[in-house]
Order: sequence, then C-alpha cells, then structure tokens
Amino acid sequence: MTELEGGYRIKGVSSKKNDLLPSISVLTVVYNSEAFIERTILSVLSQTYPNIEHVILDGASKDNTLTIIKKYNDKIAYWKSEKDSGIYDAMNKVQELSSADYLMFLNSGDEFNDVDVLTNVFSKSTNADVYYGDTLITDDLGKPLHHRRLRPPQRLKWTDFRYGMLVCHQSIIIKKELSSTYNTNYRIAADIDWAIRSIKKSNNIINTQLTVSKFMDGGMSSIHHRKGLEERFSILTKHFGLLPNLLVHFYMILRLIRDKIFRR
Repeated sequence: MTELEGGYRIKGVSSKKNDLLPSISVLTVVYNSEAFIERTILSVLSQTYPNIEHVILDGASKDNTLTIIKKYNDKIAYWKSEKDSGIYDAMNKVQELSSADYLMFLNSGDEFNDVDVLTNVFSKSTNADVYYGDTLITDDLGKPLHHRRLRPPQRLKWTDFRYGMLVCHQSIIIKKELSSTYNTNYRIAADIDWAIRSIKKSNNIINTQLTVSKFMDGGMSSIHHRKGLEERFSILTKHFGLLPNLLVHFYMILRLIRDKIFRR
C-alpha cells in the first residue's frame, strides 16, 4: 500500500458478509470536492445492506478531498488517487476496481435516498440484470428540491432513452458483467450512451418503485448545458437515426411549450 491507495480490501478483508445475497460496489469518482465527498461517504456507510463496498477513485485532488477519504480508510473497501483524462476515463477505471456482482455510481455530493435503499432493492429480487428507480434533486447543502423532471417509465427499455436520460445515472444498479465502458470521446453526455448500450444487453430489468438516490444539482452537464445537448443529439442520432431523432426532439419542444403555457 502507498499513500495514494488504501481501504480494507488491501488487508484481505472481504466486502461480502452474507453469502446468500449479491454484493454491490458503490463507485465514486471525485476531484477537488472537499465540501461534498464526506456526505457521499457517510451515505454509503449508513446503508443497512450487508454486502456493500465503497470504491473511490480520486483524480489527484489538490484540496483536502484525499485527507477526508483517508479519514474513513478502514471503512472504505478501496480507494486510489491518480490523474485521469476526464470524468468518463475515471468512471471506466473505477468500474475495473469493483469486486462485486453489481455496481452503481454515486459521485461526490450524491447520496442514497434513505438508509434502507439497497436492502429494499434486493428484497424484490436477487438476480435481476438491472434495478432502477426515481431520483431527488438536492441543492449543494443536500436539501431536497424536487424529483427530476424526467421520470422513470414503469417498464424500462433501451429505446426509452430516445426521450433523454429518463432514469438518472445514480439510480441505475446493474450487473457488473453487463455494464459497458464509457465512450471517452464524449466529455459530458457519455452516460446516456452508456445507459443505452448497457440496457441493450439486459433482459431482467426491475422497476424498484423506489426513490433510489439524491442527485446534487449543478453537475458538469448543467454547467456546460449547450455542449451537453449537442453531444446528446449526436448520441441519440447514432442509436436511433437522424429523422426519428429530429421528430422526437420536435415532439419534446412542443411538450415543453405546452407545459409552460399550462403552468401560466
């Protein structure tokens, strides 16, 4: 072990406490987020589910992020600090560090909705390909604001993503073997491309009917909104074709106008 990695897995301690239940890696990538990383760590540690591990990849932060991570060294399964080539490069790397059956992403500032989320998820089934649910949006203090405008469908199919990221990335739990790598040619919207390619490979997809996660507003796609929209249009055109994508976007514009009129 060096000063740039740690966690209890290095000491040979397993994250699996119950052989009858699947294991899950909660994956966190972080860079210069000393104000928010502890919130995410504590949320993971508070889960009542036994077979959970937290794996954190820090992008060589220059603030106190790593100091905070080291504070929980004996409770985090594995952490590592190294430079990366962007968030999706980091997310590819941290997937490889998972040692569990399932994985999900909670990045810095994100949280589980409550302490029993994973216990409730796996009580519905222990062998689904994908579990999904709803998401609460929070402010930077962690205060819930509202549910996402895009709500998860009752039965999720990969084609549903033609209408956008209907299920928040932080509210998707997937078998590790089915999780695709992220296309690092996209800098902002690779999550929707990942979701489409991953869901395509999945058969048994369960709607948990739960609010799974809390997502802190103000991520990279919010900051670079126009670039994110351009990338998303390119991704959806690749998967669905140009004309169908144009028609869907025209429909969504009309729906947005209608909603604004009725709100007034």
